[in-house]
Amino acid sequence: MPEDTKKTFPKDFMWGASISAHQVEGGNHNQWSEWEKANAQKLADTAEKRLGWIPVWKEISINAKKPETYISGEGVDHYHHYKEDFDILKSLNMNAFRFSIEWSRLEPEEGQWNEAEVEHYRQYIKALKARGIEPVLNIWHWTHPVWFEAKGAFKRRRNLEYWDRFLKKIVNEFGQDVDTYITINEPNVYVAFGYFTKDTTSGMRWPPEEKSIVSLLRAYHNLIVAHKHAYKIIKKHKSTARVGVSTQLGNIQAKDPHDFPDEISTKIMRAIWNWSFTHRIRKQQDFVGINYYFTNYYDGLFKLDNPKLPLSDLGWYMEPEGLYPLLLRSWAHYKKPILVSENGVADMHDEYRQWWIEETIVAMERAMSQGVNIAGYLHWSLLDNFEWATGYLAKFGLVTVDREHGMKRTVRDSAKWFAERISKLS
Repeated sequence: MPEDTKKTFPKDFMWGASISAHQVEGGNHNQWSEWEKANAQKLADTAEKRLGWIPVWKEISINAKKPETYISGEGVDHYHHYKEDFDILKSLNMNAFRFSIEWSRLEPEEGQWNEAEVEHYRQYIKALKARGIEPVLNIWHWTHPVWFEAKGAFKRRRNLEYWDRFLKKIVNEFGQDVDTYITINEPNVYVAFGYFTKDTTSGMRWPPEEKSIVSLLRAYHNLIVAHKHAYKIIKKHKSTARVGVSTQLGNIQAKDPHDFPDEISTKIMRAIWNWSFTHRIRKQQDFVGINYYFTNYYDGLFKLDNPKLPLSDLGWYMEPEGLYPLLLRSWAHYKKPILVSENGVADMHDEYRQWWIEETIVAMERAMSQGVNIAGYLHWSLLDNFEWATGYLAKFGLVTVDREHGMKRTVRDSAKWFAERISKLS
């Protein structure tokens, strides 16, 4: 039977993967590394109580009880292995890569630029372009210098002068080689776990560890302003640049669509969690960035009641096809191209990743068949890495990294399958 030659995905579709600097580089000193050192022992001591129920507990229990598991330390040494990692990207038929630049490397002390680090990132971006891989530069992925945190970070409006200065440095140094920017990653997650609720996996509040609705609202509003500043600065430098934000969107559903409390909870959570940020920047975004991991079902007033199976290694309910309604809603709201900037699954045995990616591709095909403009798909993550308060326990990578034996990279079978799939879809 002849193969169907009709392609759903356009030739310029971005197929790629994502990372963030702090999670892979190693050797970073920022507000997160300070938080790690302060909380590693507590995370190790409470590991069984917090994680004893997850599917892979027996296999991770020894490492979960070690404080060093929760210290980013050497990372997976992407800082020195980036050319090898880019070669792997290329071998997987990928043409785009999302990464972040670590602010604390560029400006370790207030007003003092480390030009050696500027040159490192300059060569980093050039290495991507030399391989025909589109750089997608994420400017802020939750981490910043210790001195900026000491000033109150994004909670203080006056601190945006430092943000603006950082932005101008970024575009002046790297702007000629970058056409796609994500200014801010998951502002909803940052303010929720930093200023309000505790991360359910770690049972802890993230930096700055301040429970305050007032501070949450201030930081959230200032991040909106920060994005608008960034949009203006980037566009002034290069009017053709594509600029957006990546928000973590949940496929939020009512357990019983005919139950009034279920429906009210769903509508309120969608409005607050999914759309409150992007609605306020809708005139300052060239694309909508979607990070998708969760489908959540609400039973009653704000009570989560998800199915018990299937679960990822972290115990998260898995419904990859939940991306489809989010694509439709995002398109209906904004009529802007959509970039799936993070999407993946914690899966140390590589049991679910192929299924997850295939269902995700189907979800995108369905949405595109209904007129939704999707610009690209960037899988989280290229590498097994440091997953914030979960440390090195969760394995999201298309590529494994043996941190005990010279940071050896091994491409997972699901990644090889994905590479073949890309070649047929492109």
